[in-house]
Amino acid sequence: MIQFGTNPIAWANDDDQTIGADIPTERILREAGEEIGFDGIENGHRWPEDPEKLRALLAAHGLKFISGWYSTHLLTRSVEDEINAARRHIAKLKHNGCKVMIVCETSNAIHGDATCPVNDRPRLTPDEMKAFGKRLETFATYLAGEGLTLVYHHHMGTIVESPGEIDALMAATGPKVHLLFDAGHCYFGGGDPEAVLKRHVGRVRHFHAKNVRPDVMARVRNEGLSFLQGVKAGVFTVPGDQEGAVDFAPLMKILAANAYSGWIVIEAEQDPMVRNPLLYQTLGLATLKRLAAEAGLTHAA
Repeated sequence: MIQFGTNPIAWANDDDQTIGADIPTERILREAGEEIGFDGIENGHRWPEDPEKLRALLAAHGLKFISGWYSTHLLTRSVEDEINAARRHIAKLKHNGCKVMIVCETSNAIHGDATCPVNDRPRLTPDEMKAFGKRLETFATYLAGEGLTLVYHHHMGTIVESPGEIDALMAATGPKVHLLFDAGHCYFGGGDPEAVLKRHVGRVRHFHAKNVRPDVMARVRNEGLSFLQGVKAGVFTVPGDQEGAVDFAPLMKILAANAYSGWIVIEAEQDPMVRNPLLYQTLGLATLKRLAAEAGLTHAA
């Protein structure tokens, strides 16, 4: 059984909080819940930190708390220190019945730096990736004991961006580390989403349905733009947008063939002043529901 969710960055960006700053929180929740009809929503800087206040706020709009991004610093601190730093976030997830914890290593990431070209991202040597994977697996083992599955978010501007790096991380971890597969970041990172998903679908426990405008992506690469400059230029969009390059039909079929169960989330940040979140998120959800139904993925009631 699957559920469909969204992320508030379609309305109010987390990395650059000036994007969508004028949009009231109430509008985000009303549009995502009552007007569009998502089952749940991921974390964002607008939500209260208190676990019960968060649950009540979202529930008032018919939404569940899915999970949310957590920045690890395992390249620069011990696993024990990471666990201590994550305790409040873990408590929030558990209180809200979340099943996965979304993590990404950000100790040296550049995606939040508006002045740094995304091409200049950090990279690990093979030995460094193995050492990082060992620490990540230890952290994931602790989370499993708390009832949470670690899902790693490969992401532009970080140490796990390219398809080769996704492969290397999966080879350096297991069995507790799983994958958040993001179709848009996979494509932007130089991968074929269908091929990468086929290779790793057995370890995918969370799915981000992000689309990419290839002409804008080419500009980001060729002109040395930052990740945030690319976002403002419109590099990302939703499933169903004819300007997008990602074909979600085969991805839904791969998930169905491998009995995927969990969330399918539209995490597609755009400038809401340029592209209306209500219209784009409505298009994205309608597209995913149609393709999922055609593929045989059953939507949880």
